[in-house]
Amino acid sequence: MIYQSDALTVTRLDGDIAELHFDLKGESVNKFDQTTVNSLTEALDALEAQSGLRGLLVTSGKPVFIVGADITEFTGIFGAGSEEIKGFTAANNANLNRLQNLPFPSCVAINGFALGGGFEICLACDFRVMSTAAKVGLPETKLGILPGWGGTVRLPRIIGVDEAATWIAGATEQRADKALKAGAVDAVAAPEELRAVALSTLNHAIAGKLDYAGRRQAKSSPLPLNDTEAMMAFFTMKSLVQQQAGKNYPAPVKAVDVIEKARGMGLEDALKVEAEGFAELAVTPVAAALVGVFLSDQLLGKKARDWEKQADRKVQRAAVLGAGIMGGGIAYQSAYRGVPILMKDINQAGLDLGLSEANKLLSKRVERGQMTPAQMGDVLNSIDPTLTYTGFDAVDIVVEAVVENAKVKHAVLAETEKQIGEDTILASNTSTISITHLAEALQRPENFCGMHFFNPVHAMPLVEVIRGEKTSDRAVARTVAYANKMGKKAVVVKDCPGFLVNRVLFPYFDGFSKLVRDGADFQAVDKVMERWGWPMGPAYLMDVVGIDTGVHAAAVMAEGFPDRMQLDFKTATEVMFENERFGQKNGKGFYDYVPDKRGKPKKTASEEVYRLIAPVEGERTEFSREDIVARMMLPMATEMARCLEEGIVGTPAEADLALLYGLGFPPFRGGIFRWMDTVGLAFIAEASKQFAHLGKSYELTDGMQAMLADGKTYY
Repeated sequence: MIYQSDALTVTRLDGDIAELHFDLKGESVNKFDQTTVNSLTEALDALEAQSGLRGLLVTSGKPVFIVGADITEFTGIFGAGSEEIKGFTAANNANLNRLQNLPFPSCVAINGFALGGGFEICLACDFRVMSTAAKVGLPETKLGILPGWGGTVRLPRIIGVDEAATWIAGATEQRADKALKAGAVDAVAAPEELRAVALSTLNHAIAGKLDYAGRRQAKSSPLPLNDTEAMMAFFTMKSLVQQQAGKNYPAPVKAVDVIEKARGMGLEDALKVEAEGFAELAVTPVAAALVGVFLSDQLLGKKARDWEKQADRKVQRAAVLGAGIMGGGIAYQSAYRGVPILMKDINQAGLDLGLSEANKLLSKRVERGQMTPAQMGDVLNSIDPTLTYTGFDAVDIVVEAVVENAKVKHAVLAETEKQIGEDTILASNTSTISITHLAEALQRPENFCGMHFFNPVHAMPLVEVIRGEKTSDRAVARTVAYANKMGKKAVVVKDCPGFLVNRVLFPYFDGFSKLVRDGADFQAVDKVMERWGWPMGPAYLMDVVGIDTGVHAAAVMAEGFPDRMQLDFKTATEVMFENERFGQKNGKGFYDYVPDKRGKPKKTASEEVYRLIAPVEGERTEFSREDIVARMMLPMATEMARCLEEGIVGTPAEADLALLYGLGFPPFRGGIFRWMDTVGLAFIAEASKQFAHLGKSYELTDGMQAMLADGKTYY
């Protein structure tokens, strides 16, 4: 044994080859935390002190190679300032430079995910052999930063500027075949042959059959581009990246800038340029938000797994009641993720619609090469359409997805309970109706909870699991386990009108209604909110949700929270409903919709809408961008604060991710609580005073007032 620590070992193999073996104790994956960085420094000291070594094999003892840096360490380091950040990158850069310059060749066996710093250590090695089951990549721009351990320097010098910039700016993971074709790895091997192929490659280098010195020289030299070639390559690349990333995500463009600035430099100077770019991005609110989203997602996943561990049994067969677009989407998602499902409706037309929805989604996967026709057939065969309750006694969970009407749901749920086992979980996909109220129709309310999917089911990650007053932990645990199995992000919330997402969405819509009442152009409001980062503005979103659905839900919310959600004027949305402009579903709402060449509804402005809403619209007024944002976002922010204070949602992290995954809240802002922390509660309080005349939904909660007084933040 040459060296040993809790993070890695170095041993001497036959043939005077050393093996650097990463195996972080107490962790399921290897990562570049501070312990690993320090251990690597000491391991390199030990390697350099050895005599007679002829080569180095780099391996991993985990199912994956190295997943990258320990993101949990980022927040403290990033908050410490630019110089501290540069120190963070410098320590491991020194290690990777030493690894690259060892007096003998090196080869890495990439046996699983090698991402971020995990891939950067691979790039520092002379040769790379990759398992057919592995993936490599530099995903840092997803976190609002760029590779900080030589990724922007070595990768372009290995695979070329265009390919490297595409990989880095896109933050994409690459399969073995793509990595081999690009030249990022030298060989690909089956998992069981990986070690042997890596050792063979290393021995060829030791024998002089492979030129490792030339490779090192290329990685340490300026890029082989003249000024004309560089100008054309970088101009084109930056334009493309800017277009794809958008103005709210600076990291992809900055990464290309860094590659360009360092193109004529050697390794050491190029690494300094990279460090400057890394530090510049790391202190931005965007990086803080995106790193926060990543960490919150880890928390959400852990909570979901903890619930799943409490489940009394696995969900092996499910059922859905109601086979429309939503029921068909649920059936598709369940079957596609390996849980066979009964799909019941009261008429054949409903079943045909549900099967058509599933068939359409599966056909798209076949067209894109994501599955074979045979696999599509297997998934469709695991959806069992039925007009009866036959087989319901053998399912583990039933999801009710019938019309959003309490009386209808009461009847269906009560009828279904008689057809299922005594320990079967019954869940409702209601979007607004109280779970406690729906449970009144049941003999076993402890087996009942909400399981609220978002439309379209296959595309929206979030599932709200709603606990009613009598819902048991067992019901929650099995429902979360089913959501996990379906590949969804489950957030467990307490029962109240609208639950979490819709409860905070409708005050946002109310803010929109008040703006239009006061003379704002609804198209102008849409544009401002889209520029702020929302995927669509409030009028467009209402069209997508369905104006009939929105009006019904608004009435439920107004009844539940009359002090702040009961409006004393007719809204433009109600005018749309009265004139049967229901949105995309019938081709006309706030906008008109005509299918484009690909059959997708394309929105266009409608003069008729302005004529219809004229009686409820105030004299046309130009509002500033800042006022529109404040009037839209304050009601959502204060309502979410109430949800947290009332215990409807457990943590700010879960609340923020619910909005990201359920509504498309701008990820670069990190969520509603992260946004409030960024702008400051003092700013929120000042805006609250400015718009106090608009009603209670613009008032700070008691909890917000206390936090402001104590100088506290949500994170």
